[in-house]
Amino acid sequence: MLVRYKKSHGKIAMGLLSFMPTERNLKTLQQTLHLYEENQDWQLFLWKDKEDYTGLIGAKVDENHFTVHHISVLPSHRGEGIGHAMTEELQRFMQHRKMRATKETKSFMARCREKMGA
Repeated sequence: MLVRYKKSHGKIAMGLLSFMPTERNLKTLQQTLHLYEENQDWQLFLWKDKEDYTGLIGAKVDENHFTVHHISVLPSHRGEGIGHAMTEELQRFMQHRKMRATKETKSFMARCREKMGA
């Protein structure tokens, strides 16, 4: 289930973001979280599975599109379809908007869709 990011989720979000190659530096992580906290066009969600947060997805939203800039799953939960589930639920949440990927998220999102037979 997707849960909208709140500042109280900061440490969890930083941990999940740190699995992305472009987000390994502490200063970069802090800047990324600040972007999501301060700009309403940037929306970050955590994936909660029972009691634990196991994934994260973040997107920049405009009127007709949303672009997934960040997507991450805990290594111990990879291969369980969480990435695909996050993209599907985010698409339902964004309703009529078309999903896009960045250069960094494109291959991960393609694998998610491929794995689930989409």
